[in-house]
Amino acid sequence: MSSDNALKFSANLGFLWTELSLVDAIHAAHRAGFDAVECHWPYDTPAPDVAQALSDTGLRLLSLNTLRGNTAKGEMGLCTLPNRKSDARCSIDQAVDYAAQVNASFVHVMAGITTSADAHSTFIDNLRYACDQAAKANLSILIEPLNTYDTPNYFLTTTSQAVSIIDAVGAANLRLMFDCYHMARMEGDILSAFTKVKPYIGHVQFADPPNRTAPSTEGLDFKPIFDTMAALGWNQPFGAEYKPNGPTEHSLEWMRRFR
Repeated sequence: MSSDNALKFSANLGFLWTELSLVDAIHAAHRAGFDAVECHWPYDTPAPDVAQALSDTGLRLLSLNTLRGNTAKGEMGLCTLPNRKSDARCSIDQAVDYAAQVNASFVHVMAGITTSADAHSTFIDNLRYACDQAAKANLSILIEPLNTYDTPNYFLTTTSQAVSIIDAVGAANLRLMFDCYHMARMEGDILSAFTKVKPYIGHVQFADPPNRTAPSTEGLDFKPIFDTMAALGWNQPFGAEYKPNGPTEHSLEWMRRFR
């Protein structure tokens, strides 16, 4: 693990070590020197098994996602879909219950792909429900803008939209997931966007645009970005959510370089 004054990093096990079981991936992240882990949809792995792996390694699980829904029909979250409110709340309940069992910090409530005129009000209602349920378990909720190139018609696409929604919900435990990859593609200047919305941010993720790869010496220079974020007061792990080109272990030169 990193020293107190070093940058800290979380391994997103939705992209890293995907050839391993979730339990084995947690151990792999620990061996590689990560400070925390996060995942997408851990529900096929019993929560006690994950909790034990976290206990054995001393790692925190930062976040997990609500279910996408019917992926065969192209669903990418349920919480803005007016005709899926019951299913959306079941997915919220499932995620909050699992997160509580493994002592996670956040549940990422996925918005969904929709062009419905009622999407905004539906999202607000479902987020208020999510925040109420999460508060009972001492958890917080994240919402994440996604870029329109990778996920056309996703409801939530910019930091300004996310901030407006967070203000409208009015819950103290609703935060912004700031993904540098998505924001580089949508808003360009990562540090400018980060600075504007910093008080709303609960978690930061990264990958090198435009192909969501590991940080490299030839792509976007993340070291000064992370150093500036740290200087602005960000002291939580940065979430590595990139697609490794080959074995994950072979993609980690960036972490040694940044530290």
